Amino acid sequence: MKHKGIGRGIEIWVGVFVLGGLAALAMLAMQVSDAGGGGGATFRVHADFSNVGGLNEKAPVMVGGVRIGRVGEISINKENYRAVVGMDINAGYDNLPIDTSASILTAGLLGAQYVGLQPGAEEFYLQHGDRVAITQSAIQLESLISQFMFSQGKSKPSESP
Repeated sequence: MKHKGIGRGIEIWVGVFVLGGLAALAMLAMQVSDAGGGGGATFRVHADFSNVGGLNEKAPVMVGGVRIGRVGEISINKENYRAVVGMDINAGYDNLPIDTSASILTAGLLGAQYVGLQPGAEEFYLQHGDRVAITQSAIQLESLISQFMFSQGKSKPSESP
Protein backbone atom coordinates (compact mmCIF):
# COMPACT_ATOMS: atom_id res chain seq x y z
CA MET A 1 0.00 0.00 0.00
CA LYS A 2 3.02 2.24 0.22
CA HIS A 3 3.09 2.71 -3.58
CA LYS A 4 -0.48 4.02 -3.82
CA GLY A 5 0.68 7.67 -3.60
CA ILE A 6 3.26 7.17 -6.35
CA GLY A 7 0.63 5.64 -8.67
CA ARG A 8 -1.65 8.60 -8.08
CA GLY A 9 1.13 11.05 -9.04
CA ILE A 10 1.81 9.15 -12.25
CA GLU A 11 -1.90 9.21 -13.12
CA ILE A 12 -1.99 12.99 -12.67
CA TRP A 13 1.08 13.48 -14.89
CA VAL A 14 -0.36 11.19 -17.58
CA GLY A 15 -3.59 13.22 -17.47
CA VAL A 16 -1.66 16.49 -17.81
CA PHE A 17 0.33 15.03 -20.72
CA VAL A 18 -2.86 13.85 -22.49
CA LEU A 19 -4.56 17.23 -22.01
CA GLY A 20 -1.47 19.01 -23.36
CA GLY A 21 -1.47 16.74 -26.42
CA LEU A 22 -5.16 17.39 -27.06
CA ALA A 23 -4.62 21.16 -26.75
CA ALA A 24 -1.71 20.97 -29.23
CA LEU A 25 -3.86 19.01 -31.71
CA ALA A 26 -6.68 21.55 -31.38
CA MET A 27 -4.29 24.45 -32.08
CA LEU A 28 -2.81 22.62 -35.06
CA ALA A 29 -6.28 21.93 -36.47
CA MET A 30 -7.21 25.61 -36.14
CA GLN A 31 -4.02 26.72 -37.90
CA VAL A 32 -4.52 24.30 -40.77
CA SER A 33 -8.14 25.35 -41.30
CA ASP A 34 -7.47 29.06 -40.63
CA ALA A 35 -10.33 28.98 -38.11
CA GLY A 36 -8.24 30.52 -35.37
CA GLY A 37 -7.13 33.69 -37.10
CA GLY A 38 -9.04 36.51 -38.67
CA GLY A 39 -8.22 36.36 -42.34
CA GLY A 40 -8.29 40.14 -42.68
CA ALA A 41 -9.56 42.12 -45.63
CA THR A 42 -9.59 40.50 -49.07
CA PHE A 43 -10.68 41.31 -52.59
CA ARG A 44 -12.05 38.78 -55.07
CA VAL A 45 -10.84 38.22 -58.62
CA HIS A 46 -12.07 35.55 -61.02
CA ALA A 47 -10.41 33.32 -63.60
CA ASP A 48 -11.97 30.98 -66.18
CA PHE A 49 -10.46 27.53 -66.72
CA SER A 50 -11.46 24.73 -69.08
CA ASN A 51 -10.58 22.19 -66.37
CA VAL A 52 -9.89 22.73 -62.66
CA GLY A 53 -8.92 19.10 -61.98
CA GLY A 54 -9.04 18.40 -58.24
CA LEU A 55 -8.92 22.05 -57.14
CA ASN A 56 -11.05 22.67 -54.05
CA GLU A 57 -12.45 25.69 -52.32
CA LYS A 58 -10.05 26.96 -49.64
CA ALA A 59 -7.07 25.85 -51.77
CA PRO A 60 -4.14 28.29 -51.56
CA VAL A 61 -3.53 31.04 -54.10
CA MET A 62 0.22 31.57 -54.35
CA VAL A 63 2.75 33.88 -55.97
CA GLY A 64 6.32 32.61 -56.01
CA GLY A 65 5.49 29.93 -53.43
CA VAL A 66 3.99 32.41 -50.95
CA ARG A 67 0.31 32.12 -50.08
CA ILE A 68 -1.46 35.41 -50.79
CA GLY A 69 -5.04 34.18 -50.67
CA ARG A 70 -7.46 31.29 -50.98
CA VAL A 71 -9.92 29.94 -53.51
CA GLY A 72 -13.27 31.30 -52.39
CA GLU A 73 -15.61 29.56 -54.82
CA ILE A 74 -15.65 27.32 -57.86
CA SER A 75 -18.63 27.43 -60.19
CA ILE A 76 -19.52 26.81 -63.82
CA ASN A 77 -20.29 29.46 -66.43
CA LYS A 78 -23.58 28.31 -67.95
CA GLU A 79 -22.88 30.13 -71.23
CA ASN A 80 -19.53 28.61 -72.18
CA TYR A 81 -19.32 25.71 -69.67
CA ARG A 82 -15.95 26.82 -68.34
CA ALA A 83 -15.09 26.59 -64.66
CA VAL A 84 -14.98 29.94 -62.87
CA VAL A 85 -12.63 30.18 -59.90
CA GLY A 86 -13.18 33.04 -57.45
CA MET A 87 -9.98 33.87 -55.58
CA ASP A 88 -9.95 35.87 -52.36
CA ILE A 89 -6.65 37.76 -52.36
CA ASN A 90 -5.37 39.36 -49.15
CA ALA A 91 -5.72 43.15 -49.36
CA GLY A 92 -2.01 43.62 -48.76
CA TYR A 93 -1.39 42.21 -52.26
CA ASP A 94 -3.51 44.76 -54.12
CA ASN A 95 -0.65 45.55 -56.50
CA LEU A 96 -1.02 42.56 -58.84
CA PRO A 97 -0.81 43.82 -62.45
CA ILE A 98 -3.88 43.36 -64.66
CA ASP A 99 -1.91 41.09 -67.01
CA THR A 100 -1.24 38.57 -64.23
CA SER A 101 -1.70 34.95 -65.35
CA ALA A 102 -3.22 32.10 -63.33
CA SER A 103 -2.36 28.40 -63.49
CA ILE A 104 -3.68 25.41 -61.59
CA LEU A 105 -0.61 23.65 -60.22
CA THR A 106 0.05 20.57 -58.12
CA ALA A 107 2.18 20.52 -54.98
CA GLY A 108 4.46 17.54 -55.53
CA LEU A 109 3.78 14.59 -57.80
CA LEU A 110 0.39 13.63 -56.37
CA GLY A 111 -0.15 16.53 -53.96
CA ALA A 112 -2.98 18.96 -53.50
CA GLN A 113 -3.74 21.48 -56.21
CA TYR A 114 -3.49 25.25 -55.84
CA VAL A 115 -3.71 28.36 -58.00
CA GLY A 116 -0.38 29.89 -58.92
CA LEU A 117 -0.35 33.51 -60.06
CA GLN A 118 2.41 34.91 -62.25
CA PRO A 119 2.45 38.72 -62.09
CA GLY A 120 2.68 40.61 -65.36
CA ALA A 121 4.27 43.98 -66.09
CA GLU A 122 1.32 46.36 -66.54
CA GLU A 123 1.08 49.52 -64.47
CA PHE A 124 -2.61 49.02 -63.64
CA TYR A 125 -3.63 46.60 -60.90
CA LEU A 126 -6.31 43.96 -60.43
CA GLN A 127 -9.26 45.19 -58.40
CA HIS A 128 -12.25 43.54 -56.74
CA GLY A 129 -14.40 41.82 -59.37
CA ASP A 130 -11.76 41.79 -62.14
CA ARG A 131 -10.99 38.75 -64.29
CA VAL A 132 -7.60 37.18 -64.85
CA ALA A 133 -7.51 36.83 -68.63
CA ILE A 134 -4.53 34.50 -69.07
CA THR A 135 -5.10 31.06 -67.56
CA GLN A 136 -3.67 27.57 -67.80
CA SER A 137 -5.91 24.70 -66.74
CA ALA A 138 -4.96 21.76 -64.55
CA ILE A 139 -2.83 19.07 -66.11
CA GLN A 140 -4.45 15.69 -65.70
CA LEU A 141 -1.97 12.95 -64.93
CA GLU A 142 -4.22 10.31 -66.48
CA SER A 143 -4.30 12.17 -69.81
CA LEU A 144 -0.54 12.51 -69.86
CA ILE A 145 -0.06 8.82 -69.16
CA SER A 146 -2.54 7.78 -71.86
CA GLN A 147 -0.92 10.14 -74.39
CA PHE A 148 2.50 8.74 -73.53
CA MET A 149 1.30 5.15 -73.81
CA PHE A 150 -0.49 5.84 -77.10
CA SER A 151 2.52 7.61 -78.59
CA GLN A 152 4.85 4.80 -77.49
CA GLY A 153 2.67 2.14 -79.06
CA LYS A 154 2.29 4.12 -82.28
CA SER A 155 5.99 4.95 -82.74
CA LYS A 156 7.35 1.42 -82.37
CA PRO A 157 8.07 -0.22 -85.72
CA SER A 158 6.25 -3.47 -86.17
CA GLU A 159 8.51 -6.46 -86.09
CA SER A 160 7.82 -9.24 -88.54
CA PRO A 161 9.06 -12.78 -87.94
